[in-house]
Formats: sequence, C-alpha cells, structure tokens
Amino acid sequence: MRCPYCGHEDSQVKDSRPTEDGAAIRRRRQCEGCGARFTTFERIQLREITVVKSGGASEPFDRDKLARSIEIACRKRAIDQVRIERLVSGIQRQLETSGETEVATNRIGELAMEGLKGLDSVAYIRFASVYRDFTEARDFEEFAGSVREVGGE
Repeated sequence: MRCPYCGHEDSQVKDSRPTEDGAAIRRRRQCEGCGARFTTFERIQLREITVVKSGGASEPFDRDKLARSIEIACRKRAIDQVRIERLVSGIQRQLETSGETEVATNRIGELAMEGLKGLDSVAYIRFASVYRDFTEARDFEEFAGSVREVGGE
C-alpha cells in the first residue's frame, strides 16, 4: 500500500480489526519509508457497478459519494455513524447482488430514500429535497405532510 504522505510503496500492517458488522476490515499501517501511520479499509466488492446518470453519461459507482450525500442529510441529527455505515453498506450490497452491472442514479436515490425513511424523518426530507429538486417552500410542505414520523420523534 502506497504511503499517502511520502509515496513510498511499502507499508506494514500494525493492527487489523473488523468494522461495520464484519463487512469491512480496518487496518492501521506504518510506512516503511517515513514511519507515518495511516488507516485503510478493505471491503468486499462483488462486481463492478456502473452508474448511469439521467443525461446518459456513466461513471463507476462511488461508495464514498453515496456515503457523503447520506451523511449530509443526517448532519446534526442524533444518528449513530454505525447506522449510517450500515445503510450505505446495505445499499451497496443490494446493488451488487441485483445482478445488474449498470444502475440508474434514480435507483440509487430511491434506495437511499427508502433507507433514510426508516432511519430519521428529517434526514429523509432533507435527502428528498435535493433528490427530488424541491424549488419552493410548498414542495417541502407537501412532502413533509406525507411523511409519517419515524421512531416517535
């Protein structure tokens, strides 16, 4: 593994432990060149997934991009990071096990909304406001009126 600090090609694993309910391995590494320590994560990838955007362009599936958008929706909410990671891992697993190599962005958005709906109603509305491109306060009101409170909030 290349060192992110000095670019040296070799590093030594100092510690490994499972994370995300065993869906990933967290490794602490030390660069053999400069001695810096850094963390890497190793996850199972069943297949390469290509995301097809609404304009027809395509790009490789980026788990981090999905995680960032969900984390933004969950910002300043009392949601444990482990639950967010489980949601992202669950969406990725669904995409990989679907048998499809190409997935439309709207499918990913719907899976994220479905997961957030069961996690937190405010995060669900935040995500929907971007995903469904709310342009007026009325859009929020109509959507929020259709949302049943999650978890007795």
